[in-house]
Amino acid sequence: MIHRPRRLRKNAIIRELVAETRFHKDMLIYPYFIEKGKNITSPINSMPGINHFSPDTLIKDVEKGLKKGINKILLFGGGEEKSEDGKSAYKKDTVVAQAIKLLKKIFGEDIYIITDVCLCAYTSHGHCGIIHDKYVDNDSSIAAIAKMGLTHAEAGADMVAPSDMMDGRVGAIRQLLDKNHFENTAIMSYSIKFASSYYGPFREAADSAPQFGDRKSYQMDFRNPNETMQEAYLDEEEGADILMVKPALAYLDIINRLRASSNLPIACYNVSGEYSMVKAAAAKGWIDEKSIVMENMHAFVRAGSGLIITYHARDIVEKGWA
Repeated sequence: MIHRPRRLRKNAIIRELVAETRFHKDMLIYPYFIEKGKNITSPINSMPGINHFSPDTLIKDVEKGLKKGINKILLFGGGEEKSEDGKSAYKKDTVVAQAIKLLKKIFGEDIYIITDVCLCAYTSHGHCGIIHDKYVDNDSSIAAIAKMGLTHAEAGADMVAPSDMMDGRVGAIRQLLDKNHFENTAIMSYSIKFASSYYGPFREAADSAPQFGDRKSYQMDFRNPNETMQEAYLDEEEGADILMVKPALAYLDIINRLRASSNLPIACYNVSGEYSMVKAAAAKGWIDEKSIVMENMHAFVRAGSGLIITYHARDIVEKGWA
């Protein structure tokens, strides 16, 4: 008779002992949406539990998270002047720069600040780069994106995260940061960012929906896994410190493949659509929210991700799910 290890699953204590996949709250990065103004805590309708914050209310919410162990955050900015070239993205006094300075002044090294670097929330057309002749112009776009990364580093960001998917932007950011003596500012590259339908709620939150066309010419085709690997390898060669896959849940195979082929830390972004579907189904009583969320978190880790950007982070730590 063949004996299977079924008896190791009958007791909760021994199940924990022999668990092959370990998830910990230290893996979590919590995203924030910042906008200009004061005393703003404005709910985002399509993302229950997530808000827009002004810098002053952001401080209060970050402090709550810190007390529970959420010490890594990702900032998205909005409410700046929009233009064809998105030049407000790299002004020295953007709301993101203001928020970074406030956070570092109050919390210092207790908080690790990552900033999204992309033009989409700052362009009048909503695309992630500068438009020339109805197409996104790669080279002029990466020059602006690099300036945006430098602005965030100057304000005190610990890491910048380019999400635009322009070719060569990691190298351009790394070169400009090093030239200005920010050699220790890290880069987490959205290396494999798919042209996905899972971003809908985010585009409401960031006011970044494209006004014409789509982003398929610069975001990845979900049918092309080999091409995605090439994009990640190029970002690694250009100096990325962390490689990211976005979205996460529908692309566990890509996370796993990247983990097997790179020695860099691997991050995944559990995006707005994935989050909102869970919240909507839980609100209807169709699923158990805690069980679904934690199953997803372990799936990300099992696939090979060591860092997880997720809007579920606060629920996980505040409700004691992990």
